[in-house]
Amino acid sequence: MSEAPPTQYTRFGDTYVAYQVRGSGPDVVYVPTALHPIDLIWDDPVAARGLRRLAASNRLICCDLIGVGSSDPVLYASLPAMQTWADGLSAVLDAAGSEYAAFVATAESCLPVLLYAASRPQRVRSLALWAPYARFQRDDDHPAGMPAASLDRYLDAFLEIGGTGGLVEFMAPSRAADDWFRAWWARGERLSAGRGYFGRIVSLFLRSDVRAVLETVQAPTLLVRRTGDWHVRGGHATAMVEAMPDARLVELPGDDHAWFSGDADAVLDVVEEFLAGGRVAAPTNRSLATVLFTDIVGSTERAAQLGDTAWSEVLAGHDALARQRVAAYRGAVVKTTGDGVLATFDGPARAIECATDLTQAVRDLGLEIRAGLHTGEVEERDGDVHGIAVHIAARVMALAGPGEVLVSAAVPPLVLGSGLQFADRGRHRLKGVPDEWNVYRVVAAVSADAP
Repeated sequence: MSEAPPTQYTRFGDTYVAYQVRGSGPDVVYVPTALHPIDLIWDDPVAARGLRRLAASNRLICCDLIGVGSSDPVLYASLPAMQTWADGLSAVLDAAGSEYAAFVATAESCLPVLLYAASRPQRVRSLALWAPYARFQRDDDHPAGMPAASLDRYLDAFLEIGGTGGLVEFMAPSRAADDWFRAWWARGERLSAGRGYFGRIVSLFLRSDVRAVLETVQAPTLLVRRTGDWHVRGGHATAMVEAMPDARLVELPGDDHAWFSGDADAVLDVVEEFLAGGRVAAPTNRSLATVLFTDIVGSTERAAQLGDTAWSEVLAGHDALARQRVAAYRGAVVKTTGDGVLATFDGPARAIECATDLTQAVRDLGLEIRAGLHTGEVEERDGDVHGIAVHIAARVMALAGPGEVLVSAAVPPLVLGSGLQFADRGRHRLKGVPDEWNVYRVVAAVSADAP
């Protein structure tokens, strides 16, 4: 009989997210990969023993990410972006009455957890990440990744054997000869999602890139992996440790990717010691945010044409519309700038959708605006936001033409799967900002309606 605690549901918008709660003590959120839904993982005696250990001295909150397992599937054409998965984590914490929690995440699920930790530092005590990576595919500055051609073949193999249990051979070789375990693993693959959908989910994870957020993760972080892991190679964790301000790496012997295959107790020993150590993120007013700058095109000429009184009325209408649209997309207007606004968002996709929507809406006022966005760390102080991320967003906006929404290169990798599309606007030297930056124009958004 399964030891799984009762599965409950909470809502994020129109989507239901599945979660479980067991034990008492400091809150620890466990986020498995899509391969191992929370309604099934307790059936494996080794995994269940590990989860019992975590729940013995903590209040353990387990959840399925939106779109997999017992959480709602995605009912629209595009897959959820990392932002959506991070939003689901926030909904689970709210439903469980958790203000502040440590997170234990595994492999692919580390991606949205990292994004959540960077954008909501006040809610994350610490991170214990098993077999993590920030980008799976190779890049010029990321030699640890898998080459693009190899990744295509890798994904084809995932799709071909998904639901059969064949992944056990290289994900959990220590238990590959166990027929029950192989059947249990195959059932997890099938229950996580249908084969075609499962392949798309895996593709999204393996093609995502959250390296841009690593330096903004302030929570103490433990990275744990096995030296012979065939799925996530060692260079991934090494690169993450070098990029993160408060992280350390522990490597254990073995070839298994799954923590509950091989010496699972050694994994839990390291994680429990870290969680019990009491190290927590320091209070901070810094967080990851997407910064939006807008500017009315030709404002000086329009003001001269209309006169001061009429122009003031137009500006008042613009400002009111901007505040309404920003609030609808869960953003915050930091200030108006005379002929534009500065706003921040905790999710880049929402920020882009807001900018696109606002660009269309102000045309009813006879106005044309330009917009620029960048995702990076900001500091909130005295009712304003500060930091280089603010300057980058302003400089990106200055490159935009009438009606254009431009984003820095930091943004597209964070919205993969959201349906947003971009056109390359080349590399630019931004005034007062080091180095050259790739800039992209938004050419398609998910919708013009607020969520």
